[in-house]
Amino acid sequence: MQKINNKKSNRLINEKNPYLLQHAYNPVEWYPWGEEAFERARKEDKPIFLSIGYSTCHWCHVMAHESFEDEEVAEMMNKVFINIKVDREERPDIDSIYMQVCQMITGSGGWPLTVIMTPDKKPFFAGTYFPKESVINRIGIKDLVSRVDELWRTSKEDILLSADDMVRRISQSSNGQSGEIRENVFYKTKEILGKSYDEVFGGFGNSPKFPIAHNLYFLMSYSYFHEDSDSMGMVNRTLKKMGTGGIYDHIGFGFHRYSTDREWLVPHFEKMLYDQALLLKAYTNAWQITREEYYRKMVYEIIDYVSRELLSEDGGFYSAEDADSEGIEGKFYLWKASELREVLGDDYELCKKYFCVKEEGNYRDERTGKFNGDNILHSGCEYVAVDMDLISEVDKNKIELIRKSLFEVREQRVHPFKDKKILTDWNGLMMESLALAGRVFRERAFTEIAIRNFGYLKSKKTQDGLLFHSIENEIPANLDDYAFLCSGLIELYGTTFDIKYIKEAVAFQEVLIKHFCDEEKGGFFFTSDFSEELIIRKKEIYDGAIPSGNSVQLMNLVRLYRITGDIRFKNVIEEIIRCFSGSINEYPVAYTYFLNSLMLYLNTSREVVLVVKEFEQVVGYLEYLNDKFIPNLSIIVKTETNGDEISEVAKFTSDMIMLDNKPTLYLCSENKCEYPINDDNLIKEKLKAL
Repeated sequence: MQKINNKKSNRLINEKNPYLLQHAYNPVEWYPWGEEAFERARKEDKPIFLSIGYSTCHWCHVMAHESFEDEEVAEMMNKVFINIKVDREERPDIDSIYMQVCQMITGSGGWPLTVIMTPDKKPFFAGTYFPKESVINRIGIKDLVSRVDELWRTSKEDILLSADDMVRRISQSSNGQSGEIRENVFYKTKEILGKSYDEVFGGFGNSPKFPIAHNLYFLMSYSYFHEDSDSMGMVNRTLKKMGTGGIYDHIGFGFHRYSTDREWLVPHFEKMLYDQALLLKAYTNAWQITREEYYRKMVYEIIDYVSRELLSEDGGFYSAEDADSEGIEGKFYLWKASELREVLGDDYELCKKYFCVKEEGNYRDERTGKFNGDNILHSGCEYVAVDMDLISEVDKNKIELIRKSLFEVREQRVHPFKDKKILTDWNGLMMESLALAGRVFRERAFTEIAIRNFGYLKSKKTQDGLLFHSIENEIPANLDDYAFLCSGLIELYGTTFDIKYIKEAVAFQEVLIKHFCDEEKGGFFFTSDFSEELIIRKKEIYDGAIPSGNSVQLMNLVRLYRITGDIRFKNVIEEIIRCFSGSINEYPVAYTYFLNSLMLYLNTSREVVLVVKEFEQVVGYLEYLNDKFIPNLSIIVKTETNGDEISEVAKFTSDMIMLDNKPTLYLCSENKCEYPINDDNLIKEKLKAL
């Protein structure tokens, strides 16, 4: 929440980034990341206090209010340190390195991320949130500053040796362990997920619970390839419990970041673009598999939220909405029973039953820890069945009218802060999910949003055809930006069959292979060979809140190899697998998106090539394929107008023609094709059987 006031500003006032601007009036003399700060640190022989967060981070706000806005703390920090602020969303390259440091030192991580380092960027201390004053088992920021000041003056040589050792350690652990993938790795991963699966409330682990969509992608693919109903059972229960819980916004739609409890009831209220994108894909895939109407409903609602709140006029997607409004977490989303009665009148009793309202509330005040009448609306109580079979049609209609009434009232409240950064990687994730949903549900409007989104991102490329990560601030693109956007382009091709999207994806692969690929050991670095030089150049493989760029790249290359037949892609695939197999064998459940991609690669491919005179002739055939969940299926449509382009991109289709001037089907697998079919009924039978 940027505050405009009469206080003296610091150097962040000249920045465009929303998170940095939130701290522009702190008495702490913040610098943005840059040579000016490091030069001053070297000149004055001071350590650097690096604070990394993001604009919608609740605990970042807490630490700022407690410490960075405090004159006493600021005076101490300004005397001892050169202070730098970084937005982890805008500079994930910096955040990734120092988050790894924090995890190595403390065993955990999170934001705000606090790192103390030498003037040459080498870290020697790290942690997350620190209160102003020391409490039991947690040092306060005042005592921390004093302690570091003393050590820097009395034991600097030891500090420098420690920092050098830390850089050595993170360098050794940052590029993955090579090896051969174990044969039972998929089964082992499914078993690990099964052991941590919550059979009552779905999800994995106890609390807090995160909506890790790629665990669900893995289980859906495992269920498909291994005919394993248990895997799909875990997916179904998790998606339904999440969708009925308080982690989902039942009034305005969209998912909050995570649940603080086992039941998915009490969320951390921020909303992130990437969560909407990843879960949109999960609910779409679940509908393809089950045909349950509940999943269709969730897809439409998520898209409603994203297009209403996060879509810019130009077609780009904003990053996030804050957890806080008026300085209180969740205030925008909470309801007292008395307020609901006043708004709804006679419909209150149905609202109470459906949205599980309690007079005493179900949400504890974060300051007192007590119930004060606030309710998180959810539909996880006994009255509600997920498929709503137990609810009459009359009540269903009334519930929707109740929701709309509450939405209109809520719109009059002070809204949470919206971070309007547009990040290429997160936009790529949303583009992919929208293109998939457009195809599966035959909704041209969804596809059009994805097409327009790519048009916006394409318009922001450099003259050399390179991407930016953060559009407004023109931060150079990283691996995730290219990989996630390529994934979106491949999905757009699968929906529109416009070959230009595959050509764009192939062009971006050329950039990745030239500037990001580790030709010696395999895999892709997070940063390019012309990016700013940091203390190490990392290769990310861990699939955390979002999948890693290498995991998505593996999927992209598998799909592009099967569409184009280009052997170069197969060679890079094999190098990626070798590069990271040792790491994955050790703890495979941390790499479920990578394993999902690997599962696709190792299972028999299915390529469908339809050769027709004009595209309209193929529409009827695509009806048999577009809404099916067939992970290993690739479709190519070749017409008179695009035939030359298709043959250029996918050379194996060059000799594929219409037989007897009739629509002709070529079914291929593992570089071999069956005899072509041009009988209409037989084509339909073949496609139905896939």
